[in-house]
Amino acid sequence: MSEREHGHRVTAVPGSQHVRVEIDGRMVADSRRPVLVYETGHKVRYYLPPEDVDLTLFESTDTRTTCPFKGVASYWSYVGDGSGTHADVVWSYQDPLPSVEAIKGHLSFYDTVASVAVDGEPPAAPEV
Repeated sequence: MSEREHGHRVTAVPGSQHVRVEIDGRMVADSRRPVLVYETGHKVRYYLPPEDVDLTLFESTDTRTTCPFKGVASYWSYVGDGSGTHADVVWSYQDPLPSVEAIKGHLSFYDTVASVAVDGEPPAAPEV
């Protein structure tokens, strides 16, 4: 059954917004080349290239989740400078489904822990 038959859509498009991410007051990511993911029932998510994230502040975990529309996600915990950690705050699809290939290897942050600041409004979700 297709996404449309389910009434669920996921679209990934390149963006040009300036995205900054902080955790516990520390800048952990700064990017001007996000991939925006529009998914039915969710607000737009920003996936950032790993080169724009300070990966020295994170450790990979064994956590994996499966999304029927994006694939299997891997997770990282924030370890910062050792003064506090946040488990599984970042995720990435290393081998996403073909419909969202643009997010491959990019990282997204849970905004319940991370402060995600975006300059400019995201464009409207594209029609699929």
